[in-house]
Amino acid sequence: MTSATPGSRKGLLSREDYLAPPAIPTGQTPKDVLNTIWRKNEVFLDIGSYSIGSAVMVIWPSLLVAILILWNTGGFGGRNLGLTIIFAFMLGIPILIILHSLTKPVPPPVRFNRQRREVCVPFKDGRYWIVPWEQVTAQAIAMHSVGQHGKTTQGLLVVGFNNPDPNAPETERDFSLSFSCGGGETAMSLWECMRSYMEIGADAVPDSRLGRRPYAETQIGSIVTSLFKGDILDVLHGLFFIVFLGTYLAEKLQNWKLAPPPELTDPAIVEWSKPLPSEQWAQRSAELEQATRLRQAELEKEAQVA
Repeated sequence: MTSATPGSRKGLLSREDYLAPPAIPTGQTPKDVLNTIWRKNEVFLDIGSYSIGSAVMVIWPSLLVAILILWNTGGFGGRNLGLTIIFAFMLGIPILIILHSLTKPVPPPVRFNRQRREVCVPFKDGRYWIVPWEQVTAQAIAMHSVGQHGKTTQGLLVVGFNNPDPNAPETERDFSLSFSCGGGETAMSLWECMRSYMEIGADAVPDSRLGRRPYAETQIGSIVTSLFKGDILDVLHGLFFIVFLGTYLAEKLQNWKLAPPPELTDPAIVEWSKPLPSEQWAQRSAELEQATRLRQAELEKEAQVA
């Protein structure tokens, strides 16, 4: 009998973790690191790959570094004119792309229906696929690079869906969502948001962080709360994210575009999204049940050894 552990393949500068199928536990805690959870209830979970926040958090530090370099080497003109033009070109294009994306409609979310154990994959032209949950694929990819500043790691979580129509043309046989979350354990934690919802329930995954939240849960509110508590380390942690990663701007832009997030309005999907009597709920397959038990046993042994 083969192990239920998710398969891994390591290269010289890369690592690939195959997480599903079968959708067995990874051993990581569900964490919505990119605010991908747009809606959550007892019937379905909406997952969106539109992440304006992550794009801002990539460009913002680079912009700060460019400004610091120019400021410390003579300003933005004069003998620094050539360097200024280079930075403007390198950072201006991504910034323009972000600004352009803010004018476009947000792509609809992928909906995971745990009662039917199916996934609705919508498209901009109104088409949609209904894919069995146990056929969904997931893979965490981490890529390493070594430069003069040391080793850096970039990674993705890729969640794939196969077209249920066997006669679909070659170009329409599969669809995937990619999340730039760093790969490795971070990607597994993000995947666990989807897997744990489908296999355990709504309470096993975080709530959506989109839209208005209590003041104490906002970035500024949490810093102020920590300051009154005397938790200086947490205050510095929050200020670092706001100042050096641009998370405050990322949060505001994200809420502007995703509060509220787009809804699936096709009448067939609205009907598909309605709750079912518990006796009509789809059940986990025997193969996945066995693989899950094996994996849980492995995780328990690993915990005892640790």
